Amino acid sequence: MASMTIRNLDEQLKKRLRTRAASRGRSMEDEAREILRAALSAEPRPQQGNLATRIRNRMTKVGGVELELPPREPIREPVDLGQ
Repeated sequence: MASMTIRNLDEQLKKRLRTRAASRGRSMEDEAREILRAALSAEPRPQQGNLATRIRNRMTKVGGVELELPPREPIREPVDLGQ
């Protein structure tokens, strides 16, 4: 079986892990192993396209919004700051 060392673990996180492990009657190592097992056993949700596509797909369920785009104008001349 493989072993792993986790460096630079935040003290607050370590304290929470110790407390959680104690409340469940486990060692910190057993609790960390169980957390990893639970997190990695869940089926990952498939990603459907990029972020913009996912937002568009989610918003179409509640009805879209049609925005009126203003007409394009020519580029203005830059302002002379008169140095």
